[in-house]
Amino acid sequence: MDKKQYLLDYRYLRMARIWAENSYCKRRQVGALVVKDKMIISDGYNGTPSGFENVCEDDNNITKPYVLHAEANAITKLARSGNNSEGSTLYVTASPCIECAKLIIQAGIKRLVYAEKYRLTDGIDLLERANIEVIHIDFEEKPK
Repeated sequence: MDKKQYLLDYRYLRMARIWAENSYCKRRQVGALVVKDKMIISDGYNGTPSGFENVCEDDNNITKPYVLHAEANAITKLARSGNNSEGSTLYVTASPCIECAKLIIQAGIKRLVYAEKYRLTDGIDLLERANIEVIHIDFEEKPK
Protein backbone atom coordinates (compact mmCIF):
# COMPACT_ATOMS: atom_id res chain seq x y z
CA MET A 1 0.00 0.00 0.00
CA ASP A 2 1.32 3.44 -0.83
CA LYS A 3 1.99 5.99 1.88
CA LYS A 4 -0.79 8.34 0.79
CA GLN A 5 -3.43 5.58 1.04
CA TYR A 6 -2.02 4.41 4.39
CA LEU A 7 -2.27 7.94 5.83
CA LEU A 8 -5.83 8.30 4.56
CA ASP A 9 -6.79 4.93 6.06
CA TYR A 10 -5.15 5.87 9.36
CA ARG A 11 -7.10 9.15 9.51
CA TYR A 12 -10.47 7.51 8.83
CA LEU A 13 -9.69 4.83 11.40
CA ARG A 14 -8.92 7.56 13.95
CA MET A 15 -12.30 9.12 13.16
CA ALA A 16 -13.97 5.75 13.75
CA ARG A 17 -12.22 5.56 17.12
CA ILE A 18 -13.60 8.98 18.06
CA TRP A 19 -17.07 7.93 16.84
CA ALA A 20 -16.85 4.88 19.16
CA GLU A 21 -16.99 7.30 22.09
CA ASN A 22 -20.73 7.68 21.36
CA SER A 23 -21.31 4.10 22.51
CA TYR A 24 -22.91 3.56 25.91
CA CYS A 25 -21.30 0.13 26.18
CA LYS A 26 -18.94 -0.17 29.14
CA ARG A 27 -17.03 -3.34 28.23
CA ARG A 28 -15.98 -2.21 24.76
CA GLN A 29 -16.75 0.82 22.61
CA VAL A 30 -16.52 0.18 18.87
CA GLY A 31 -16.95 2.67 16.03
CA ALA A 32 -17.38 2.21 12.28
CA LEU A 33 -17.39 4.46 9.22
CA VAL A 34 -18.33 3.57 5.65
CA VAL A 35 -16.39 5.66 3.14
CA LYS A 36 -16.94 5.87 -0.61
CA ASP A 37 -15.10 8.20 -2.96
CA LYS A 38 -13.46 9.90 0.06
CA MET A 39 -16.86 10.72 1.57
CA ILE A 40 -18.26 9.28 4.78
CA ILE A 41 -21.60 7.80 3.72
CA SER A 42 -22.50 6.10 7.00
CA ASP A 43 -21.37 5.68 10.58
CA GLY A 44 -22.17 3.46 13.50
CA TYR A 45 -21.17 2.43 16.98
CA ASN A 46 -22.15 -0.53 19.12
CA GLY A 47 -25.28 -0.14 21.17
CA THR A 48 -28.89 -1.08 21.70
CA PRO A 49 -31.55 -0.80 18.98
CA SER A 50 -33.48 2.46 18.55
CA GLY A 51 -36.03 2.97 21.31
CA PHE A 52 -34.26 0.70 23.81
CA GLU A 53 -32.55 1.86 27.00
CA ASN A 54 -28.92 2.83 26.44
CA VAL A 55 -27.55 0.02 28.61
CA CYS A 56 -25.47 -2.63 26.84
CA GLU A 57 -24.59 -4.92 29.75
CA ASP A 58 -26.71 -6.75 32.28
CA ASP A 59 -26.13 -6.78 36.05
CA ASN A 60 -23.40 -9.41 35.60
CA ASN A 61 -21.54 -7.21 33.07
CA ILE A 62 -22.53 -9.55 30.21
CA THR A 63 -23.41 -7.87 26.91
CA LYS A 64 -27.14 -8.10 26.25
CA PRO A 65 -27.95 -10.35 23.26
CA TYR A 66 -29.75 -7.62 21.32
CA VAL A 67 -26.83 -5.15 21.29
CA LEU A 68 -25.89 -4.25 17.72
CA HIS A 69 -22.29 -4.16 16.56
CA ALA A 70 -20.91 -0.94 15.09
CA GLU A 71 -20.61 -2.47 11.60
CA ALA A 72 -24.24 -3.65 11.66
CA ASN A 73 -25.40 -0.21 12.75
CA ALA A 74 -23.46 1.51 9.96
CA ILE A 75 -24.69 -0.92 7.29
CA THR A 76 -28.35 -0.85 8.35
CA LYS A 77 -28.20 2.93 8.54
CA LEU A 78 -27.07 2.87 4.90
CA ALA A 79 -30.14 0.86 3.95
CA ARG A 80 -32.38 3.54 5.41
CA SER A 81 -30.48 6.42 3.80
CA GLY A 82 -30.64 5.33 0.18
CA ASN A 83 -26.84 5.52 -0.16
CA ASN A 84 -25.06 2.74 -2.02
CA SER A 85 -22.12 1.00 -0.34
CA GLU A 86 -20.99 -0.91 -3.44
CA GLY A 87 -17.18 -0.67 -3.66
CA SER A 88 -16.81 1.27 -0.41
CA THR A 89 -14.37 0.87 2.49
CA LEU A 90 -15.44 0.07 6.05
CA TYR A 91 -13.27 1.43 8.86
CA VAL A 92 -13.88 -0.23 12.20
CA THR A 93 -12.00 -0.07 15.48
CA ALA A 94 -12.24 -3.84 16.14
CA SER A 95 -12.13 -6.74 13.69
CA PRO A 96 -15.61 -7.93 12.73
CA CYS A 97 -17.34 -11.08 13.92
CA ILE A 98 -18.61 -13.60 11.40
CA GLU A 99 -22.17 -12.19 11.46
CA CYS A 100 -20.93 -8.69 10.64
CA ALA A 101 -18.61 -10.15 7.99
CA LYS A 102 -21.68 -11.58 6.23
CA LEU A 103 -23.32 -8.15 6.26
CA ILE A 104 -20.13 -6.55 4.90
CA ILE A 105 -20.03 -9.01 2.01
CA GLN A 106 -23.71 -8.57 1.18
CA ALA A 107 -23.42 -4.76 1.34
CA GLY A 108 -20.84 -4.80 -1.47
CA ILE A 109 -18.08 -3.33 0.70
CA LYS A 110 -14.72 -4.11 -0.95
CA ARG A 111 -12.19 -3.03 1.68
CA LEU A 112 -12.04 -3.37 5.45
CA VAL A 113 -9.58 -1.44 7.59
CA TYR A 114 -9.54 -2.31 11.28
CA ALA A 115 -7.46 -1.50 14.35
CA GLU A 116 -7.92 -3.98 17.17
CA LYS A 117 -7.67 -7.72 16.60
CA TYR A 118 -10.48 -9.69 18.18
CA ARG A 119 -9.72 -13.10 19.70
CA LEU A 120 -11.84 -14.87 17.08
CA THR A 121 -10.68 -14.59 13.46
CA ASP A 122 -13.62 -16.22 11.68
CA GLY A 123 -14.98 -12.85 10.49
CA ILE A 124 -11.66 -11.83 8.94
CA ASP A 125 -11.23 -15.32 7.47
CA LEU A 126 -14.64 -15.11 5.78
CA LEU A 127 -13.94 -11.64 4.36
CA GLU A 128 -10.64 -12.82 2.90
CA ARG A 129 -12.40 -15.84 1.39
CA ALA A 130 -14.83 -13.39 -0.27
CA ASN A 131 -11.85 -11.50 -1.78
CA ILE A 132 -12.42 -8.41 0.32
CA GLU A 133 -9.21 -6.49 0.95
CA VAL A 134 -8.51 -6.63 4.69
CA ILE A 135 -6.01 -4.22 6.25
CA HIS A 136 -4.92 -4.13 9.88
CA ILE A 137 -3.55 -0.83 11.19
CA ASP A 138 -2.18 -0.84 14.70
CA PHE A 139 -2.76 2.47 16.49
CA GLU A 140 0.45 1.93 18.42
CA GLU A 141 2.40 2.36 15.17
CA LYS A 142 2.27 6.04 14.28
CA PRO A 143 2.35 6.81 10.55
CA LYS A 144 5.63 8.16 9.28
